Amino acid sequence: MYRIPILQMGSTLLVTIQLDMQDQMALALQDDLANKIAATGAKGVLIDISALEIVDSFVGRMLASISGISRILDATTVVVGMQPAVAITLVELGLSLEGVRTALNVERGMELLAQGRKERSLGR
Repeated sequence: MYRIPILQMGSTLLVTIQLDMQDQMALALQDDLANKIAATGAKGVLIDISALEIVDSFVGRMLASISGISRILDATTVVVGMQPAVAITLVELGLSLEGVRTALNVERGMELLAQGRKERSLGR
């Protein structure tokens, strides 16, 4: 089974999903990210889904689950690059991805993560 690579850049883990995720791949990503956050002490996770054209309810729930797991492990997750059709599909499926931070692109996502680290260091 193909595993999605997780790259580390400082205290941030970068994930670029470049093909439509099947259920097993999404579950493996969830496990891999949790283990990588615990092993590295990463404070941020940036997931780029700009290449995804189709997202089903399972993958949508998995993104929310990854965000929750990251939060429990003291890391912030930002999903970037969501296509308008994917956003519409998620809303139509009733998945608001509550608790998942989003940004239009990688640059804005990195800014959100940096802002979150700054607020944490100030004790907010």
